[in-house]
Amino acid sequence: MSSRDGFHPDLATPSEPVHMSSPTVVHHVRASELSSGTAQTEGMQRFAAISGGSVGSEKMWMGETHVSPETVSDNHHHGESETAIFVRSGNPAFVFHDGVQEVRIATAPGDYIFVPPYVPHREENPDRDDPAVIVIARSTQEAIVVNLPELYALSERPADEPGT
Repeated sequence: MSSRDGFHPDLATPSEPVHMSSPTVVHHVRASELSSGTAQTEGMQRFAAISGGSVGSEKMWMGETHVSPETVSDNHHHGESETAIFVRSGNPAFVFHDGVQEVRIATAPGDYIFVPPYVPHREENPDRDDPAVIVIARSTQEAIVVNLPELYALSERPADEPGT
């Protein structure tokens, strides 16, 4: 590739094609370009924005989830992914099992939630009228979703998790 300014030696010139997986190009994903073609859980709808498929990311996934009014999602976990959540609108609750009982964390717009790898949980939207919308970032390239028949506490790391 040619160098346009000496400071960015790998930057493509306008005559060179730019590929979606190029590590030297800033990608813009418009709200209208979010994809529902990602792993799903009953009771919510996930939309992918940043992924290996959309922009060529190698270490992260980002998108958003919509939970309709008066809806409870199925139980699930996200495998090896660390999951960071930002509550954009609504008042969703995040439910997990602490080994003794279910714990329900009520949130408001502007709040953040961190879900460690493999922790079973679910989202709930108790609001009668408004959907809850959350922005999600994960430490894996694609959205890992393992749907579960019930909510349970982790007693230890799963056998297939690194470090066991």
